[in-house]
Amino acid sequence: MNWKSYASILVVLDQASKLAITQVLAYGEQVPFTAFFNLVHVTNPGAAFSFLANAGGWQRYGLSALALGVSVWLMCELQRKPPPIEATAYCLILGGALGNVVDRLVRGEVVDFLDFHWMGMHWPAFNLADGMIFVGALCVIRAALNRKLLQVD
Repeated sequence: MNWKSYASILVVLDQASKLAITQVLAYGEQVPFTAFFNLVHVTNPGAAFSFLANAGGWQRYGLSALALGVSVWLMCELQRKPPPIEATAYCLILGGALGNVVDRLVRGEVVDFLDFHWMGMHWPAFNLADGMIFVGALCVIRAALNRKLLQVD
């Protein structure tokens, strides 16, 4: 399978998970699963940690344009056939970015549903796309560290 297929599958998984949440849970509903994890149905018109959530509406298109620009860059990088860990990272980030763009353009905001908490403190809810972007970023860092460690002066 090629990177386009992987990224496409990730977008479909992200959108399917968001559709399932919106069909099963009412907005604001919360279902406890463990002592530290709930499924919730919330939305976020902004970026990570609700950054720009109350920015007046321009962020819907601004954040979408930014994500689409990054996506084009990632596709160009993937065309160059990077090493496997970088290709994996780029596919994860690409799938996550496009999954959230679909939400912003179709719904006007991003559906979030993964709610982790500990001792009364909640991490902001997020979704699979956000998780993909996070893991992809970790892979990029790992690849950069590997490259630096392998450099011979």
